[in-house]
Amino acid sequence: MGIRSPFWGAALMAVLLLVYIVLIGQRAVAFIATGLAIGIAIGIALAVIAVIGVLLLVLEFRFGLRITRLGARLEREGATPDDVVAVRPSGRPTRAAADELFPAYKAAVEAAPDDWRAWFRLGVVYDAAGDRKRARAAMRTALAHAPRAPHA
Repeated sequence: MGIRSPFWGAALMAVLLLVYIVLIGQRAVAFIATGLAIGIAIGIALAVIAVIGVLLLVLEFRFGLRITRLGARLEREGATPDDVVAVRPSGRPTRAAADELFPAYKAAVEAAPDDWRAWFRLGVVYDAAGDRKRARAAMRTALAHAPRAPHA
């Protein structure tokens, strides 16, 4: 089971989201320019939505970048999961195969709850099983326990 980098899919979604945010921003300006109280209120609300969208986009990319760096670090250490599992034609592991691996990785986390590597591997297995919520939580825990690497 390898660590994948979904860069192109994320980049496409980010571009589409940015286009949407720009369109919302343009509508906000148009509503504010009407000079009517209701138009100004709608314009301000749209502007707030655009700002929230930009903030969420930045936070998601920051999270993704940090996880990618942590995954690369794990690969450099030779500590990535090396289990061989059945995959679909898309290359994603089958849920049943991921479910079979889950107990071993959960036990590793329970044995060493402060080990970021164990949390990261558990996150990979959660992701393979399609449990995105738990995968993200495990990855956040891995980030919290990983020592900060000095920037080169």
